[in-house]
Amino acid sequence: MRMLDVPETERGRIVAALRAELQAQGLDAFILPRYDAYQAEYVAPHDERLAYVTGFTGSAGLAIVTMETVALFVDGRYVVQAANQCPDPLFTHRHLFDDPPEFWLAEQAQPDWRIGFDAMHIPSVLYDRFARALARGELVAVRGNPVDAVWPDQPPAPLNRIEPFPAQLSGRTARDKIDDLAANIRAKGAGLSVETQPDNIAWLLNVRGSDVAFNPVPQSFLIADGTGQVQWFVASQKLDLNVTDHLPDTVQVVAPEAFLPTLEAHAKEGQGVLFDPDFSPIAVRIVLERSGGRQMPSPSLVTSAKAHKNPVEIEGMRACHIEDGIAWTEFCAWLADEVPRQAAVGSNITEREAEQAMLNFRHGQPGFLENSFNPISAAGGNASMCHYATKEGDSVPILPDGTYLLDSGGQYETGTTDSTRSFAFGQNRPDGYDRAYTAVFKAFHSIATLRFPPGTQGHHVDAICRRPLWDLGLDYDHGTGHGVGHRLSVHEHPQRIGKPYNPVDLVAGMILSIEPGYYEAGRFGIRIENLFEIVRSQDGFLEFSNLTLCPIQTDMLLPEHLTDAERDWLNSYHADILERLGPRLSPSALVWARKACAPLPGPAV
Repeated sequence: MRMLDVPETERGRIVAALRAELQAQGLDAFILPRYDAYQAEYVAPHDERLAYVTGFTGSAGLAIVTMETVALFVDGRYVVQAANQCPDPLFTHRHLFDDPPEFWLAEQAQPDWRIGFDAMHIPSVLYDRFARALARGELVAVRGNPVDAVWPDQPPAPLNRIEPFPAQLSGRTARDKIDDLAANIRAKGAGLSVETQPDNIAWLLNVRGSDVAFNPVPQSFLIADGTGQVQWFVASQKLDLNVTDHLPDTVQVVAPEAFLPTLEAHAKEGQGVLFDPDFSPIAVRIVLERSGGRQMPSPSLVTSAKAHKNPVEIEGMRACHIEDGIAWTEFCAWLADEVPRQAAVGSNITEREAEQAMLNFRHGQPGFLENSFNPISAAGGNASMCHYATKEGDSVPILPDGTYLLDSGGQYETGTTDSTRSFAFGQNRPDGYDRAYTAVFKAFHSIATLRFPPGTQGHHVDAICRRPLWDLGLDYDHGTGHGVGHRLSVHEHPQRIGKPYNPVDLVAGMILSIEPGYYEAGRFGIRIENLFEIVRSQDGFLEFSNLTLCPIQTDMLLPEHLTDAERDWLNSYHADILERLGPRLSPSALVWARKACAPLPGPAV
């Protein structure tokens, strides 16, 4: 094995150190996903291995480190960001879906290659993709993650406190949920169910935590059996009497390092073991194969139960969207005033200042806890990067003749919010902006007003949303909608709306975002996003019922391109905002809201 010379930069030194460690472990390549042991979208600083090695800070991606290159795979949201953060010649850039990593590796691998991976950081389905594609080389589970070996100042694993989540907010007791899980385990003909998704465990046990920013859940693992007995693998330092007294007496707290050995001991008893191949680390399957346990791969029983919100959870989501709507409207009024006012005195509001202002307005609302994700506060061309993020000290201005996008959400005591608005402050907008903005609104409206029969799945309706953009030869390279948790993860499985096949029925009680967009690299980005609950109408069909209450700017809409139905929907939406939020808005925000929510006139005769 010969290591390729790398540039004498900090990033180059890190890559060189990792390659030296791979050589010391007898490896020719290493698969480095962004996943942690919980296969999570957001990870603790301790688990930011992909960012440490590559510098890429997006929420989804994978690198393959060889002695010749570092191939970085990202989806369409992060193409521009990855190119900026991970420049050539150290990195090779690939699209995560158009040029899948397993096929790239299959082309590069030599017959004698040993290709390392951390068995706790790769789910079963991803491992199988690599195993099927590789005709040459051998996949090798490493004993110690080589990135950890070359990361001298790696932050410690989080040990933040856990708190009870009362039944008054959750709508069901933990004992009731565990009993349902046990019944479903028995109905599947299994003896055990393995759960490795922290938000599922938090929902099941009615607890919340703060191990990872924006995600109010503790990191842990869980094994439940068909009798209702539960082993919860969580660090004892996170617990106090408030939590242990809150737990049902059928829950046993066990140290996290005992998770795999305990699973192996159970599996040797010959019980069927349910595990989710999309989210359980391949280490779970390896243990079952080694011990002779009966493998029963299946979507998590908890994931499905959690997605169907009960009436108390739904009411909590509705309540927090009132508070969030007030914060949003106060922010919009502030932004509309401050951007031109600051520019007139030789100053400018920056992306970072706007992001902080939104947080301040949320802090003024009852029940607000923290952001539900890292906000996307992006002016001008920065908005073309779907997951752009500001940094401390950034001073990118929001210009009075420019455009701006804010994607932001909150964690409240009663629920989780997520919404996006696009803004313009003058008449000097980029060529094509108004045309695209109007198409994005039409796309948003087309699915927000959709009625659909039971049995409909997200990929069935995705094209309906995209049609107004496709008519203009436009599109967006991200999903149309994702599930949202109840004071849990802002991106919740299994429901979603997008192009990829997703065999999950959309049912009443689910919460989803609807967020079409359009992006031109270096010029602008547009997105409109609300959250909706799915409700059943009297005739049995399903509909989207709006949750988000924030005005949609109308200045950029081309009136001649709107239908009567689109105009009427927007007028009704804005009237609802004024009625529900008006009494609680500040005087200045109310003045702004009345103007922003003024009815759109009909077409000229």
